[in-house]
Amino acid sequence: ADEITPKLVKGELDIAAVPANLASVLYNNTEGKIQILAINNLGVLYVVEQGETVKSFADLKGKTIYTTGKGTTPEYTLRHILSANGIDPDKDVTIEFKSEATEVGALLASAEGDMVAMLPQPYVTAVQAQNQNVKVCLDMTEEWGKISDQKLITGVLVARKEFIEANKASFDVFLGDYAASTQYVTENVDEAAAWVAEYGIVAKEPLAKKAIPQCNITCVTGEEMKALVNNYCDVLFNQNPASVGGTM
Repeated sequence: ADEITPKLVKGELDIAAVPANLASVLYNNTEGKIQILAINNLGVLYVVEQGETVKSFADLKGKTIYTTGKGTTPEYTLRHILSANGIDPDKDVTIEFKSEATEVGALLASAEGDMVAMLPQPYVTAVQAQNQNVKVCLDMTEEWGKISDQKLITGVLVARKEFIEANKASFDVFLGDYAASTQYVTENVDEAAAWVAEYGIVAKEPLAKKAIPQCNITCVTGEEMKALVNNYCDVLFNQNPASVGGTM
């Protein structure tokens, strides 16, 4: 995202897939010159455990949770759901941040005792391939749904408003093709898994085959998109206004 942002702002890129909160930051920082087109995936975060101690969010109390994304959406999502379950993120748990999901994955893969982490797909599947004792204990998308009437979202498509207006016909074709591609991937997992491996998104085809159904790939546009994005950004704004660009 750090590499994509300046290129979008400078006009070197026209369309990009970015974290949902970054879209709001870009919109605010460019005074509306960059806008959201579609939600491209819902929640992809999962709490996993090497052990058998976590059955519900209440069981996280007193534990250390390894994760990535300090100051970004994974942290805000975790804090929000912890708080909604009566757990103080600063007092009742220890959130241990690592720089990359692969770093957390490596710790889990080699863990011998109990260990709890929050990871996105497809890293969850990759870790489980290395250590069969690592189990998914909480689906963050499901947990979000228990405390909100809206869905958890992770990624969105954005584009430069100037580009959209100057290329309306081509842009409409692109967005239609994008929606079709997301549907194709979710309905043809075997074929899509081969492509995912071929393009280096996931190392191996079997891992991709297991991960795709857990990635909540979608294409949500229009009023439904607006409602979901507004709800999600409002949660982040209440924790840290800077996370969505300072204003709603």
